[in-house]
Amino acid sequence: MSHIVQIKTEVKDAAAVEAACRRLGLEAPKSGHHVLFAGQSADGLAVNLPGWQYPAVFNTETGAAAYDNYNGAWGKQEELDKFLQAYTVEKAIYEAQKGGYSVFEEMLPDGSIKLSLTGGF
Repeated sequence: MSHIVQIKTEVKDAAAVEAACRRLGLEAPKSGHHVLFAGQSADGLAVNLPGWQYPAVFNTETGAAAYDNYNGAWGKQEELDKFLQAYTVEKAIYEAQKGGYSVFEEMLPDGSIKLSLTGGF
């Protein structure tokens, strides 16, 4: 039986953040206090996205994201979207494998990723 799932992403898993960075070839996230534009700051895991002037910072306790890409002038939204997709896939794979499922991943022509799960406990 097939099921379609839509996921609202809250970034709460540091290991999945690290895995998403590896998947995308990004440097490892840095934990701590990070300065954003005009003295604004955020605490959490900072991810340096390609072409972004400031990092995207994810608070893994609350799931919140803090970033300033100045409506695309300081970084393309697509780069954040790619990261969130990679994070979601990594988290879904981890949770599925933890539940005893085997996971098959397929990149679709439109850029979305299809995960097929088999087995389970």
